[in-house]
Amino acid sequence: MKKTIPATDSRAQRIACPDCDDGLSRRDFVRTVGGAALAAGLPLFGDVRPAWSAPTAGSPAETAAKRLYESLSDEQRKTVCFGFDDPLRTKINANWAITKPTISEFFSKDQQATIEEIFRGVTSPDGYERFLKQMDDDAGGFGEYHVALFGTPGNGGFEFEMTGRHMTIRADGDSVANAAFGGPIIYGHGEGDGQKGLPGNVFYYQTQKANEVFAALDGAQRQKALVPKAPRENDVPVRGAQAAFPGIAVGELSKDQQGLVEEVIKVILAPYRQEDVDEALAILKAEGGLEKLHAAFYQSGNLGDDQEWDIWRLEGPGFVWHFRGSPHVHTYVNIAKPTTA
Repeated sequence: MKKTIPATDSRAQRIACPDCDDGLSRRDFVRTVGGAALAAGLPLFGDVRPAWSAPTAGSPAETAAKRLYESLSDEQRKTVCFGFDDPLRTKINANWAITKPTISEFFSKDQQATIEEIFRGVTSPDGYERFLKQMDDDAGGFGEYHVALFGTPGNGGFEFEMTGRHMTIRADGDSVANAAFGGPIIYGHGEGDGQKGLPGNVFYYQTQKANEVFAALDGAQRQKALVPKAPRENDVPVRGAQAAFPGIAVGELSKDQQGLVEEVIKVILAPYRQEDVDEALAILKAEGGLEKLHAAFYQSGNLGDDQEWDIWRLEGPGFVWHFRGSPHVHTYVNIAKPTTA
């Protein structure tokens, strides 16, 4: 399961360079993020509807998760299976083992292959390769990560969750109501730690794309967008329309500037499967769309003192994407419809 395309390879670079300069190739964008809207010549967010697909129990990753559950021995289930409402399912951390044993030491070869199938099923082709490279670098490979299963397939909610260093990812078949990705997720990469430009980091291209937005702002807009100190990276609850968000409101920006924010969202969602992307965009649309987001760039943690801001955040009523690129990448994501009191 070793990742074979290095971060410096031109194939790995293409997500950062559509038609050689824009963050995501047109072909990959059509395949991975809102392809129907783009093919029709429509703005991505203008065409998102709540009826767009979310994962189901019949999605490829979920059917593989069901097979994994059914293959477990009674002894294995005692270790990796929990009730759907167990609080362990909602814990998030950038470096933790959701269950003690690793994939390679606890599961049979067939079960390991099924887990790999689940993981491939919740990622895009490019995202899958990036995540494999990250896991190889940060922990020694896919087999060093940890798995838990919550609930019982076909009997209420059911979710697969995999965690480890710089990784929390889920497959839930839409068991978690009104939440994209089955709940908060995390990704990151330790390469380039503390160095300007994070050499070798498979997610640095996302910082470059986000900073295109800042570069397009005028002086007054930059004063609003630039914030001295970043919040805690795991402070990512969705807070609803009544909340005050850091940074500049995207609704205040020009259409061209808003287009750059939209491009950032396309790029950061691209590593994940289409169904999860569709659900995330539908929630964003339902909570007021692009114009209700705020973009914040943080002066703290500025590697190289170069005003390419390494820590940034997109946040709105039902959307939080906190990217901490200093000293290396930790990203906390939470996209969900806010609950009402």
